[in-house]
Amino acid sequence: MAAQVRMQGPSRAALAAGQDRLEMLLNSVGTDAARFAEDLFGVTDLVASNAALRRALTESSRTPEARAALAAQLLTGKVSGPSLDLVSGLVRSQWAVSTDLTEALEGLAVNAALFGAERAERLDRVEDELFRFGRTVAGDVSLRDAFALRTPGSDRKRQLVHQLLSTKVAPETLRLAIQAAVSPRGRRVEQVLEKFLEAAAARRRQLVAEVVAASPLTEGQRARLSTALRRLYGRDIRVNLDIDPSVVGGLRIMVAGELIDNTVLSRLNTAKRTIAG
Repeated sequence: MAAQVRMQGPSRAALAAGQDRLEMLLNSVGTDAARFAEDLFGVTDLVASNAALRRALTESSRTPEARAALAAQLLTGKVSGPSLDLVSGLVRSQWAVSTDLTEALEGLAVNAALFGAERAERLDRVEDELFRFGRTVAGDVSLRDAFALRTPGSDRKRQLVHQLLSTKVAPETLRLAIQAAVSPRGRRVEQVLEKFLEAAAARRRQLVAEVVAASPLTEGQRARLSTALRRLYGRDIRVNLDIDPSVVGGLRIMVAGELIDNTVLSRLNTAKRTIAG
């Protein structure tokens, strides 16, 4: 689930589509979640710092193809292929206001970092470390002032976070803390960290559907499956897809220990057991 961003109308739909695409890309073989997060944080900062660019990437007077072409022109060679794929999809979407794109990019970057922590089985640790860092900053006037000042600048703030955390915390914690300190965009560091903590908590509460299919699903099929599972369980469901040609069609889905199996192989095995008596 994306970080808790309050958006209206088309922006909510664009963010949801972006999150689905992010999860699919992160679950692809060989995808580096840390690189993904780094790329998206970089794009977040670029878009946040340039209002004219932000408008160009979101204004409805440009076609979706033109907006995607502009993103490709700016980012090709600077971010990974999967990151460019995701950003291109985002700028093709409609946004209620241009700043929603910035919020979405940051939320997706946070979730990429949290995905890496989850895959390394340290999501709880990252959540705890972010909370403790936020409490440390909130309780220390000198730290609050150092992070709040426009000077000494991002490099000094980055160094300060390193001094406080680098040998003590998970790499995802360090990267998220740096982002909160260096790019708060008018917010206090503690407020940014709280937003990141909401994203971590939301991710931890998600149900995960382990899905086995005979062949890859299209984006439309994944979206319909996610919607169907959400309606069935009444909660957001994250789909992890594995390909196994031996299941011969259909899907085998495991959610919270419950198996949903409508594959041809399952039906054949059931038929064999019935015949055998």
